[in-house]
Parts: sequence; structure tokens; C-alpha cells
Amino acid sequence: MRTDLTIKIHLVWTRTRQHLADRLEAMRREPDAGYTTETVVITALLVLMGIAALGILAAKVADKANSLNF
Repeated sequence: MRTDLTIKIHLVWTRTRQHLADRLEAMRREPDAGYTTETVVITALLVLMGIAALGILAAKVADKANSLNF
């Protein structure tokens, strides 16, 4: 015997599976649809890595400059 909760869980599961199936079908029809998103993510990661490298470099230069005695 199904309870109210199991019916709701089944309904959500069914709708989720259908939504994912629809999205997968849309991706198959337009294989280049995710290219722009991928490019933005990769560009953002490269920018973050560059900022991190600059931060490390600036910290090392500042430490070296502060350690100099005149």
C-alpha cells in the first residue's frame, strides 16, 4: 500500500527523469549549445589562476623588499 509520501516521491522522481530526458534530447539536437558556457567557465578559471599568481608574486616581492637593509 502506497503512502502519501511515497506517491509524492514517485511523482517528483518521474518529473525529474522526464526533465532530464528532455534536456538530454535538446543537447543531442544542438551539440554546440554548451560551447559558450564552457568557454566562459574556462576563461573565468584562467583569470582566477592569473589573479592568484599575481597575488603570490606580489607577496614575495613585498617580502623581499621589506627584508632589504640599507
